[in-house]
Amino acid sequence: MAVYKIEQTQFIPITLDEAWHFFSSPKNLDTITPPDMTFKITSGNEDEPLHAGQIITYKVSPFAGIKMFWLTEITHVVDRQYFVDEQRFGPYTMWHHRHFFEVVEGGVKMRDVVYYKLPLGFLGDIAHAVFVKKKLQNIFGYRYTKLEELFGKWNR
Repeated sequence: MAVYKIEQTQFIPITLDEAWHFFSSPKNLDTITPPDMTFKITSGNEDEPLHAGQIITYKVSPFAGIKMFWLTEITHVVDRQYFVDEQRFGPYTMWHHRHFFEVVEGGVKMRDVVYYKLPLGFLGDIAHAVFVKKKLQNIFGYRYTKLEELFGKWNR
């Protein structure tokens, strides 16, 4: 049973306050999730400020016709620097997602680091090789493109 890692860095030409406001709001998750995943937050107040201990629940359809319940907890928050969400219930045995924000000339560098593990032992490893890795790459690719559409491309 392997633990896998995804890491993505993106520069966007906005202020740190704008970046933090957008990414720390659960209601914006739908905006940066591919439409075919039919992402829907099911927990209470989407406008609640991000804080450690916050629980976010949602339904998502990673594959056509398959709906899944997912519950994450925000476990760490350092205002305008980083936050961490961890799956408590959902499709992975482990999901630990760190979101980092750094002011750079002309905007903000955002870095995502995700560690995840699939259930079912070697069958999960086969599923990862066959389709899960590609699906996650597509999700993060969509997010990258969507953020460029929303905030503009980085011009250095």
